[in-house]
Amino acid sequence: MKIALMDSGIGLLAATAAVRRLRPDADLVLSLDPEGMPWGPRTPEDLTRRALAVAEAAAERGPDALIVGCNTATVHALPALRARLEPALPVIGTVPAIKPAAAGGGPVAIWATPATTGSDYQRGLIRDHADGVSVAEVPCWGLAEAVEHADEAAVEAAVLAAAALTPPDVTTVVLGCTHYELVAERIRAAVQRPGMPPLVLHGSAGAVAAQALRRIGEHPAPEAPALGALTVLLSGREGVLPAPALAYEEGRLLPAVSPAADLR
Repeated sequence: MKIALMDSGIGLLAATAAVRRLRPDADLVLSLDPEGMPWGPRTPEDLTRRALAVAEAAAERGPDALIVGCNTATVHALPALRARLEPALPVIGTVPAIKPAAAGGGPVAIWATPATTGSDYQRGLIRDHADGVSVAEVPCWGLAEAVEHADEAAVEAAVLAAAALTPPDVTTVVLGCTHYELVAERIRAAVQRPGMPPLVLHGSAGAVAAQALRRIGEHPAPEAPALGALTVLLSGREGVLPAPALAYEEGRLLPAVSPAADLR
């Protein structure tokens, strides 16, 4: 079994680690676009063009499924990716976990990139899945970029700035960008208020990994005699993981495996 994941940068690490925990025997293909990152500021047409190139590079390696490990790419490029690659290659997008977060009753904060915060896309998810729940949209200026470069000082500043915009009564935070899952515990520490119930964080990585397995008729099997192979593609050419990836547990997990983590 081979699972491919794509993103402009290391935001795909959260879903990659989730796949590795569920199926350590799976071969992994990580297709990144360092020459085109970041994708967020690009026009939808340009982003889609680059996403298609990254996806096709991954598809050439013969995966059984392709995970789009990026919220922005899912919003703008998922229809084009599916039109190009399915049904031969199932394509699984990443959607902010607003529905399960709202099921807890709130109040909920959605941490997302400034481009996504207040967008028709995010407002539509709130309307469809969080009707009647108090939801605050929190723009996280510079957080994804800081995580991408493993810039400790910038991550700390961006997390604290977003925490200051988060209402004090929030009990649940949706991590609306895949990069944010890499610093989940920092976000928890910054948002948790004294005297409030333990903060619940909702990421998408675990659900996306599980959906990829379902799409190809596989099941979790966290015990394996050997780990699957890892291939890294950088703008279509074989390479190695960017150095900042190893600053995060999810990056360091790739040559190993541990039990699935629960963001709660």
